[in-house]
Amino acid sequence: MLRVAVLGAGRIGKIHAANIAADRRTKLVVVADPYKAAVEALAEQLGCEASLDCAAAIEREDVDAVLIGTPTDTHVDLMLRAVKLGKPVLCEKPIDLDIERARTAVEMIEKLNGRVMLAFNRRFDPDAMRLRQAIDEGEVGAVRQVIITSRDPGLPPREYLRHSGGYFRDSTIHDFDTARWMLGEDPVEIMAIGSRLVDPTIADVPDFDSVMVIMRTASGKQCHINQCREASYGFDQRVEVFGSKGMLLNENHRPSSLRRWTSTMTEARDPLLNFFLERHADSYRVELDRFLTALETEGPMPATLRDGIIALRIADCALESATTGRMVRI
Repeated sequence: MLRVAVLGAGRIGKIHAANIAADRRTKLVVVADPYKAAVEALAEQLGCEASLDCAAAIEREDVDAVLIGTPTDTHVDLMLRAVKLGKPVLCEKPIDLDIERARTAVEMIEKLNGRVMLAFNRRFDPDAMRLRQAIDEGEVGAVRQVIITSRDPGLPPREYLRHSGGYFRDSTIHDFDTARWMLGEDPVEIMAIGSRLVDPTIADVPDFDSVMVIMRTASGKQCHINQCREASYGFDQRVEVFGSKGMLLNENHRPSSLRRWTSTMTEARDPLLNFFLERHADSYRVELDRFLTALETEGPMPATLRDGIIALRIADCALESATTGRMVRI
């Protein structure tokens, strides 16, 4: 049984900690976070120890592996500490907000033969995995276009926005990774536009709340990503893949598939699931399973630090494009 420390007792840490506590192959030893009330409440709920010191949790002799769900600016130091002790890591994205610091860290981890998986959880969403399988099996023929819609139910707190690294690095980075995965190629050019349509005052962060992106690969394949921080109807997450033989489409999730026809409504349905933690609950469980399987089989990590570097580079280029109004070579 793999003994695991979870670093971070926020919303992501809670999801990961609960999944680790429930998995028969793992034992949740400790949850670490400097915020005493949060970490103690989570530890009590899951029946493990609480620590206010993430570094100390990594160094415990009864910890075999580490899951990092702390703020982005702590990821590199915590990853390196674990890898130097020979402990595998599942780390939330992005590696860091500074791509040069991220590259340096990745080079060090590779020299140490560190076993690190980056948590691009949308790769492990069952719907997305089936879509990718259909592409691999030739159902849609040669992929020509990928269209990704990704809209949140509401703006996160202002303090979160100040430390997030901006919309492209914080949120769209998931869609950049998904695009690469669905296209089967890396984009070489990007055009992005950003607006403040939900809350104009976030210009002082500074950040955008509504963005659109167009990307092109070397072979000419195209991708369009559209995002907004606020959708009144819930968490809107769709992926369309168009190819030479047809089209594939992943729809939104709802609490049930029930439809209603009455004298006052036609084809009425339940609202969409309201947040990514509900919509992607399965993806976090599958993500953990793939991490554990890679460790058990000594196989490759299904989402690597190099994937993280590429997605972060695309995010940086998107910001440059949105700021300058120009197409940018990736």
